[in-house]
Amino acid sequence: METAAPATPLPLQRPAARGRPIPALQIPELDQCVHCGLCLTQCPTYRVTALETESPRGRIHLVRAAGEGRIRPGERFAEHIYLCLMCRACETACPSGVKYGRIAEAAREVLGPPGSRLGRAVAALAFTQVFPHLRRMRLLVRLMRFYQRSGLRALARLLPARLREMEALLPPIPATFFTPGPEVLPAVGAARARVGLLNGCVMPLLFGEVNAATVRVLRRNGCEVVIPRDQGCCGALNVHNGETRAMTAMARRNIDVFLRAGVDAVVVNAAGCGATMKEYGHLLKDDPEYAEKAERFSRVVKDVSEFLVELGPTAPLGPVNITVTYQDPCHLAHGQKVRSQPRRLLASIPDLRLVEMEASDRCCGSAGIYNLTHAAMSRTLLDEKMASIARTGAEAVVAPNPGCMVQLLSGLRRAGLGMPVYHLMDLLDRACQAADAAGSGQ
Repeated sequence: METAAPATPLPLQRPAARGRPIPALQIPELDQCVHCGLCLTQCPTYRVTALETESPRGRIHLVRAAGEGRIRPGERFAEHIYLCLMCRACETACPSGVKYGRIAEAAREVLGPPGSRLGRAVAALAFTQVFPHLRRMRLLVRLMRFYQRSGLRALARLLPARLREMEALLPPIPATFFTPGPEVLPAVGAARARVGLLNGCVMPLLFGEVNAATVRVLRRNGCEVVIPRDQGCCGALNVHNGETRAMTAMARRNIDVFLRAGVDAVVVNAAGCGATMKEYGHLLKDDPEYAEKAERFSRVVKDVSEFLVELGPTAPLGPVNITVTYQDPCHLAHGQKVRSQPRRLLASIPDLRLVEMEASDRCCGSAGIYNLTHAAMSRTLLDEKMASIARTGAEAVVAPNPGCMVQLLSGLRRAGLGMPVYHLMDLLDRACQAADAAGSGQ
């Protein structure tokens, strides 16, 4: 019997490249992915759409193809890259240690800000002319406060549906902003550390009391707190949305200011800001003047919960009788790998009960400006989060990140779950005050 000759394979012809190679997208992180797919079920957009192109693995394929010039990074490419929330849950799941956030940031730098032509222009204006200039930020928020208090907000119902949704996200703007006064605030009792505090751009304006509470908690735990007046925005929103020129200037400014202050640590109470500042070493690695300084700076950046647990809390805490559930901010749990420290601090508060929600580390849909640029997906994820919160029976939610706090407050109002959202520092400060009141016999 004759044996059939093996079929001669047809020669495969490589299709003509549809774009030019992009060196900025030919990054080593792409080579770490082994395509195992363990990231897929952890990715919010893949769970909702079940589309490979809306998964980390699919987006890595797209970025590689664009980098090699096999596809053009056009509108369809941008849609896939920007539907990603940058929550970095895939990094937690990845057995190969792929830093997906760096891949997505590289792609977004090539693309520029998301949205329509008008949306991109507005975003570029905000990233380059508002966030880097805190006086302009303060003026803008003052105008928003006037809008809220003047009765003009009643006219919001006349706006188109999309604008009404965006307006509804705006939290109540406080009557006063956080202004620290002295640049150096002494420790209460014996000084154990000298720390710099990032005041930030949004926190002192929308959540000023959280910054004040953070200062009080740090001082009560033996920290001399330095709040440099010359500091500025960290640049997180910029880098996550493809703008790096103004971000680089902001990073350099903060590096210089805090290194000059001679602090043991730079403490941050906003998860997204802390994650970005810990990445300054990577973001400025090709800057001959700042590469070494950026690396040195990043090593001393600490989330406030991370810092307090490492230092060892010493401030007496009184009872706070409340049942809470905890939302892991994505850039704290996945970006900074800080999970246990906030829970340890909550557990240290007498009479406070923590009830864990299902999938506490799943994104709430805020993701910087994602709830503005991708409202439908954001609402889907927020509705999922509201269901998880409702099942806990908690009286309040703890979420140590301003974006999460704004998003969760909006979702709780819409879902009819009339409960507050606290920052971790709010509750620690209340516990310190309760201890003071007990000590004074009040």
